[in-house]
Amino acid sequence: MTPPSSPSAAERPIIELRNVTRRFNGLTAVDDLSLSLGRGMMLGMIGPSGSGKTTTVRMATGTLQPSFGEIRVLNEDPRRFSRRAREAIAYMPQLFSLYDDLTASENLNFVAGLFGVYFWRRSRIIRRALETVDLWDARDRLARNLSGGMQRRLELACALVHDPQVLFLDEPTAGIDPVLRLSIWNSLRALRDEGRTLLVTTQYVSDAEHCDEIVLLAKGRLVAIDEPEALRRRAFGGDVLRVHTERTVEPQMLADVAHLTMVRQDSPRSLTVVTDDAGTASPAIVEALRRQGIAVASVEEYQPSYDDAFAVLVKDSEKNGTGSDQPDQASGR
Repeated sequence: MTPPSSPSAAERPIIELRNVTRRFNGLTAVDDLSLSLGRGMMLGMIGPSGSGKTTTVRMATGTLQPSFGEIRVLNEDPRRFSRRAREAIAYMPQLFSLYDDLTASENLNFVAGLFGVYFWRRSRIIRRALETVDLWDARDRLARNLSGGMQRRLELACALVHDPQVLFLDEPTAGIDPVLRLSIWNSLRALRDEGRTLLVTTQYVSDAEHCDEIVLLAKGRLVAIDEPEALRRRAFGGDVLRVHTERTVEPQMLADVAHLTMVRQDSPRSLTVVTDDAGTASPAIVEALRRQGIAVASVEEYQPSYDDAFAVLVKDSEKNGTGSDQPDQASGR
């Protein structure tokens, strides 16, 4: 009997956590977390302060050991990374960790040297990294004279300077204005499109839309993991419609309409409806109300914000007293 073949290198997850737990003096910071991430994907890890995001990143980069469970990055144990693996990985920490008395370009030159980037290549890649984060004009300023937001961007440039294949970015857009945040996310997506793998933590829920998949953590446990739009749909149980009428309307008037999972009255002339399929439900709602003498002014599909969706998911998790049962692993596609 021929034994089953093992996955090829191209098929293996780039980042994989299996039932990982980390405890500090009896406090569980990360609780039984499992996920996997394939090449050319960007996974966003979102959750409030203290939810376990930074602890997870530190374990995946080998600076902290898990209490239980297994972690593989580039098919290696982070506690025993080979030199080749370390040179393929970048880590941007949450706190500023560069040299205050060096200029922006000198900091990048120093980091490039640590990773063995040849001197003759450094000018070009330093310029590219600084331009990516819009710091080229500030290249000769001392790091201590940069604003907090500029220092975060300099940290990101240093993470990019050795052309890594795997990036762990802990709050890369913290303290950065919305316009520049969007520019940085565009740059991160470009890196993803080049085949790099990124795990990014953030407290900005709106950043979810920029990622391929989202991990939502709360109190160290996995609440949900899925594509951004699927998570929003999961939170509300389907598509959300706002129905506005010419006369007073009541929820029971839609009792006979199929595939409605929730009908809520917002005002005398408006309803919020959750349905399996907005395209099918909309004409059925209009017809049901017409038969009862109620003219519909408008039926609009409502897109709840990611803040609303994640608040619902976290609240449901706390109400149930458990995290997700993790039916969905990051797909690694």
